[in-house]
Amino acid sequence: MKNDRIDAVESSARRRVRVAEPDLELVAVPRDESFKVWSHGYPYSTVRWHFHPEYELHLITATTGKCFVGDYIGDFAAGNLVMTGPNLPHNWVSNVPRGEQVSERCLVLQFDSDFIMRAIDAFPEFRKVTGLLEASGSGLLFSPETGAAAEPIMREMLHAQGMRRIVLFVSLFGLLLQSSEPVRLASAAYHADPARYAETRINHVLTYIGKNLAQELREADLAELAGQSVSAFSRYFRRHTGVPFVQYVNRLRVNLACQLLMSGEMSIGDIGYQVGFNNLSNFNRQFLLLKGMSPSKWRDYQQLNAISGSETPDTASPHAVALATVHVVQ
Repeated sequence: MKNDRIDAVESSARRRVRVAEPDLELVAVPRDESFKVWSHGYPYSTVRWHFHPEYELHLITATTGKCFVGDYIGDFAAGNLVMTGPNLPHNWVSNVPRGEQVSERCLVLQFDSDFIMRAIDAFPEFRKVTGLLEASGSGLLFSPETGAAAEPIMREMLHAQGMRRIVLFVSLFGLLLQSSEPVRLASAAYHADPARYAETRINHVLTYIGKNLAQELREADLAELAGQSVSAFSRYFRRHTGVPFVQYVNRLRVNLACQLLMSGEMSIGDIGYQVGFNNLSNFNRQFLLLKGMSPSKWRDYQQLNAISGSETPDTASPHAVALATVHVVQ
């Protein structure tokens, strides 16, 4: 009888500590770019047990802690470089005291399978990465030496433009192919199941938001979709995304607006409506809040950036000279 009670307690404990289904992360690769490179600190909204359809290279630049990839749990430190394949759940939890902030915890490169398959089709030499891509389905941990060599490449990629980004991408994968054999992290028995993950309440909501970003999105409607009261949904959404519902939606809309602004084909007002803002003043206000400048100023700086790479001061247009003056004064 005593053993039965012990077994029941242990079984109950196992149920309580069962790992939750991973959250879906929406990776927005800019429209005119082949891949996304970015960095973030700690704590940060994407630091949670999550998955996405894109491949990812994740380089830790600061802190120590625990790494979770599939069914793998291990320690990490600065220089930890891991590649994860599509839909493989992962997370890095840093040993940072509550209330403290780390400005940069990691560098992240993300790209989808369509891009890499097109690259392989176009360049036969690139077929050597196929084995690496397949193995990344289990998560790959590279040596500290490879991590150290990858950091300056990934750091330059943060701000590189045009063909330089492609050169750096190829250089990075050349480094990975030449490195010593990486360690597979998840066990052979572990299989990612994105169809099951997508059935979870939060992922159903996030997928709906991503597909309907240009439409009116009301928290009450999403709460009904999730089968919760508005107050319960608000707490639930913030717990999983790290930000309130309205802030999450505005961030996605502003990021989409940046892609449209870079194309230069639509007016500021049309872009605001296209991404789901109901009036121009609200669009300008939210853009300023998130980007630190107006949409028109952001577009001007992008034009200046493009002009600076194709024109010398002697041939620059008056508009370019005016923009450069503004840039210097500020």
